[in-house]
Amino acid sequence: MREVCTDFEAELSEFNGEDDHVHLLVHYPPKVQLSKLVNSLKGVSARLLRKEFDAHVRRYLWGGHFWSGSYYAGSVGGAPLTVVRQYIEQQKQPA
Repeated sequence: MREVCTDFEAELSEFNGEDDHVHLLVHYPPKVQLSKLVNSLKGVSARLLRKEFDAHVRRYLWGGHFWSGSYYAGSVGGAPLTVVRQYIEQQKQPA
């Protein structure tokens, strides 16, 4: 994920997730099209995970795809990054 972000001149600040989704906190320049960044993150990660864990991953594919076609992106605006990071870190814990 970090390498993909670097290719887009972006910075991956936080990464975490749950059983069926991930949370990323990414700082990216205005010239980057978010959809292209997300598609690259999904494509590269899917290829690497399938390469290393193919037999396991195959059981969880959605119509032959590792990731769904959708994603959610939100802007944190004036929220302190410490609050956003804390939210992402706590995602690994059940509510």
